[in-house]
Amino acid sequence: MDVVRTPEERFAALPGFPYPPAYVPVDAGDGTSLRVAVVDTGPADGEVVVLLHGEPSWSFLWRHVIGELTAAGLRVVAPDLVGFGRSDKPTDPAAYSYAAHVEWVRQALFDGLGLTDVTLVGQDWGGLIGLRLVAEHPDRFARVVVANTGLPTGDTPMSEAFLAWQRFAATAQEFQIGRIVANGTVTALPPEVVAAYDAPFPDEESKAGARAFPALVPTTPDDPAAAANRAAWEVLACFDRPFLTAFSDSDPITAGADRVFQQVVPGARGRAHTTLAGGGHFLQEDVGGELGRVVAAFVAATPR
Repeated sequence: MDVVRTPEERFAALPGFPYPPAYVPVDAGDGTSLRVAVVDTGPADGEVVVLLHGEPSWSFLWRHVIGELTAAGLRVVAPDLVGFGRSDKPTDPAAYSYAAHVEWVRQALFDGLGLTDVTLVGQDWGGLIGLRLVAEHPDRFARVVVANTGLPTGDTPMSEAFLAWQRFAATAQEFQIGRIVANGTVTALPPEVVAAYDAPFPDEESKAGARAFPALVPTTPDDPAAAANRAAWEVLACFDRPFLTAFSDSDPITAGADRVFQQVVPGARGRAHTTLAGGGHFLQEDVGGELGRVVAAFVAATPR
């Protein structure tokens, strides 16, 4: 497997993101060792909150959330998915699959870091991957927060907004990561923040994972990931540990998915679910501090 690694100097002077990464090796599946970058910050004895980003961002997206959580005494673990951020990037789009991403995150969090009693916070693909881990390893998780995400099986039509995005990722001559993130926010991003989203991707070769991700979302019943996601829903339909939805009010991609979780997951019943006003798809940029406070309050209100 051919792999590229973004030069470290690309990450110099990131605005509001002083966290040095740790690196956890995972097996790519063909004997290649991939390096997964992980921000691990906050008190070592604090409850563990895992923040999983989505497409096409990286752990930098969580910077406004991280400060709120560590101030509340929580340990924050925020990995960069393979193909993103400081993590290694296979250059062949065929190296990426939904199942591979689930396995790489599983290895990093459980085999590498040995995490238990995890509070998952997943947004976008962070939810698609994280919820599979919750379903396949429920005893590893103390509670779950989902934010602007879903768990599609291909059995119901996807929104036209998502299908348009899928087509764009597959066909656009230019794939400008920072601009894509900026287009998914309500607030205008400063140039230095847009540049931070571009930092992991110095050339087209490094964008193979970002290009591939949208096509991996199950949109038909016979998708390679559809059966595993249906099986995950069966487990989630019995998952009675604390489960919270914290969606924003201005996301055309995932609007309404929060109600599905509230209706299906037993652990979501009776919770003080929230809709964060003024947030786009990347609500961590628009209302990140508020999201962090919601997560910290949820952890405090649901002791193990």
